[in-house]
Amino acid sequence: MRKVIGGAFISLDGVVQAPGGPEEDTTGGFAHGGWIWPVSDEAVGHQLDTLFAGDFDLLLGRRTYDIFAAYWPFMPDDNRIAAKFAKAQKYVLTRSDAPLDWQGSHRLADLDALAKVKAEDGPDL
Repeated sequence: MRKVIGGAFISLDGVVQAPGGPEEDTTGGFAHGGWIWPVSDEAVGHQLDTLFAGDFDLLLGRRTYDIFAAYWPFMPDDNRIAAKFAKAQKYVLTRSDAPLDWQGSHRLADLDALAKVKAEDGPDL
């Protein structure tokens, strides 16, 4: 059975956001995007390397999928994370029927569909 392993960038005061720039997600007037890089150090880099070591597939919500699909497929071939994401299957838990155009993407309509993927052979999610 596959495991679901979560990775999140969370500040001590509970802000959860990807490590992109200030313009990445301004929902609700949020103006502090990109906060992680000024406080990042070798330990953060080590944790990222550990998180993305080995084989894995991605389990994403629709908003995260949309952000990833607009960015990662367009990174240079020598980008290690982009290469790993390109290889991974992308499972998107969503009620939306909007297209999933990123190669290797699969719609999961509900938690029962996710349970079936977890029960399959394959890398962790």
